[in-house]
Amino acid sequence: MALPLPPFSRRGWLGLLSVAGLATLTGCSASGALNALVPSDSYRLRADVAYGPDARQRLDVYLPLERRMPGPVVVFFYGGSWTTGERATYRFVGEALASRGIAVAVADYRLSPAVKYPVFLQDSAQAMRWTFENLGELGADPRQVFVMGHSAGAYNAAMLALDARWLGGAGLNPAQLAGWIGLAGPYDFLPIGNRDVQLAFGWPGTPADSQPMVHASKNSPPALLLAARGDSTVNPVRNTEALARRLQGTGVPVGLQVYDRVSHVTLVAALAAPLRGLAPVLDDVAAFVGQARP
Repeated sequence: MALPLPPFSRRGWLGLLSVAGLATLTGCSASGALNALVPSDSYRLRADVAYGPDARQRLDVYLPLERRMPGPVVVFFYGGSWTTGERATYRFVGEALASRGIAVAVADYRLSPAVKYPVFLQDSAQAMRWTFENLGELGADPRQVFVMGHSAGAYNAAMLALDARWLGGAGLNPAQLAGWIGLAGPYDFLPIGNRDVQLAFGWPGTPADSQPMVHASKNSPPALLLAARGDSTVNPVRNTEALARRLQGTGVPVGLQVYDRVSHVTLVAALAAPLRGLAPVLDDVAAFVGQARP
């Protein structure tokens, strides 16, 4: 007997089935399938912008067609265990935020095994420096600069926001951030069991101060921490909820949302128009960004 579908809009289920069908029929990634379903005429794209000399030091900029000027800008870093990832597959993230009047820079960074910790943090900081140096071109307010990431990218965002060494190396300071947004981030993951991550962090010689959790302080920028309750890849209790409690304990404003109907992957996928019925990720991110407006 067929089981009833859980409560979800018809449009949402059709979108989800469409993504699954595209991935099956074409062999493309889930991100590629999502990109095929999101609008391409809702933003202005400036692609392949260099923020450094290496081929991996590139970003794509998504500018809203209509928004209040100057407005907010978000720099987004994707996940992939610091070993995989490509900015073009996250067009759905750029489109989603641009549709809410937010400029977005989706940045690549160098990956393991070609590099190891902390090079990907240094790259992320340089992408932030490029953003601050080009606020006029982005139509962005220097008081409304955010950093955001998913999974390994959320780790990058957290370290830029919490550990002043990395932005400091790029001539910046975490105090210049209006806030940061972490989706299913690993913020406390020692000891390391995953082989890819072991290589990326030089385990067992990984320094304890590589963990975002140890850098939570009263000087940290406001945060929005999102997670999937059933995440089997990054434990949401040990990571998202624990970091939220630690930051809140220092007096830092923190928004915490743990969703029931998403996984580690579909948490970020829920930003895309076909899957927004899974969880209000876009609404929550846009609200957090909007609250910081002067």
